[in-house]
Amino acid sequence: MSSVEAPLRAKSVSSQVNIPKTELEKASIRFAGDSGDGMQLTGTRFSATSVMAGNDVITFPDYPAEIRAPAGTLAGVSSFDLSISSNEIYTTADFLSVLVVMNPAALKMNLQDLEKGGIL
Repeated sequence: MSSVEAPLRAKSVSSQVNIPKTELEKASIRFAGDSGDGMQLTGTRFSATSVMAGNDVITFPDYPAEIRAPAGTLAGVSSFDLSISSNEIYTTADFLSVLVVMNPAALKMNLQDLEKGGIL
């Protein structure tokens, strides 16, 4: 019995690529998608990682009622907000620095909360 192995070729990125880095004093992030997409878990894990990095974090989970709405509908959108800062924070932000959405319904429900110049 013989086997043939195809060589794997990784697409390499030039080491000369310079990606600009910006250090922020604070940021507000929302993960949004259908109920069951893992937005609460994602937000919780991201929050825990941010705390381990030494940041102050405040969270606000938002999810629909117990009866799950059909996937992709506005009524079924679940989200998790977190505000991260190198200083003490006491409340979530009014607008989002970053919006991570999993489907068009989540985008439609949350886009108005993204600050001008925010990351989608």
